Amino acid sequence: MTATLLALALLIAAVGPAAWRLRRSPALITGRDGRLSTSTALALAWTVILVWLLLAVLAHALTTGDSTRYLNADPGPLSPLATVYLPLLGGPYTALIGAKAVVGIRLQHGTLAKPAAVSPHRPLRELIANDSGRTDLVDLQYVALNTVTMLYVVAAFLADAEAGLPDLPPQLWALTGAPAGAYLLNKLATRPNPVITAVSLTNDTLTVRGGGFTPDARLELNGTPVPTTAPTPDTLTTPLPHPTHPITAVVTSHGLRSDPYTHTPPTHTPAPHTPAEDERTPAEDELSPAEDERTPAEDELSPAGDERTPAEDKLTPPGARPGR
Repeated sequence: MTATLLALALLIAAVGPAAWRLRRSPALITGRDGRLSTSTALALAWTVILVWLLLAVLAHALTTGDSTRYLNADPGPLSPLATVYLPLLGGPYTALIGAKAVVGIRLQHGTLAKPAAVSPHRPLRELIANDSGRTDLVDLQYVALNTVTMLYVVAAFLADAEAGLPDLPPQLWALTGAPAGAYLLNKLATRPNPVITAVSLTNDTLTVRGGGFTPDARLELNGTPVPTTAPTPDTLTTPLPHPTHPITAVVTSHGLRSDPYTHTPPTHTPAPHTPAEDERTPAEDELSPAEDERTPAEDELSPAGDERTPAEDKLTPPGARPGR
């Protein structure tokens, strides 16, 4: 009874903070697109359970007064570790590594795109759904069968915690190994649908970005096929002058259709009319004499140098030089 209570306390201490942390920041179990990763989540769950089992067994060994004798008994509390639990952990980790390799290669070659998640909140439903949000049967069976096996392992251990790690029947191995293999084969065999991640309009040209676009990919705007120019695995372009209404784009590649992507052109509100700088007011049309008309005094050039004005002739006595 003491061993069971100790194991329960350790389970709460291990799972509680981990679940709270993942709920607030699920980056550890999310994929490249920010969505929950099925393979990563199950591999992490099996790791947490195995760590909890080991901690509970070792903690109980310390309470026996002779931990060495307890652990070295034949069969001992850790006897099934190498023959049962490490292979049990291998299935989910094989699926995790294989899925990462498949997704990475397809992203590198442009045959797959992972649209970013819109909401920062990650519902658990993403564990059994594909990138489009639809329930995937292979993901569903992978999660369901592994959950059943986890619950059995936890219940069997709590039923007799003093005996150590529970020995599992071989049939339970199939509940983790077979679904992991099916999950990985599904990743390899499934042809990914084309995905639209962004639509932009520049200089009367509509650009559709995403992944999985083949050379014969067909682009539809509001249900009407339109010609494309120079398609690439991740970009399609088509002329589209000045649209004023929302555009719904769909790409079809090898018979597979993408999910609709709606783009709303920006609306330009005309600025209120104000007199421009180049519009002259009536007062400005009448040029000021000081700026545009020369005065009579300016039109008659003043005598320069040795030319004397009439005023100077009257004021200067004969024979005297001006300015003396």
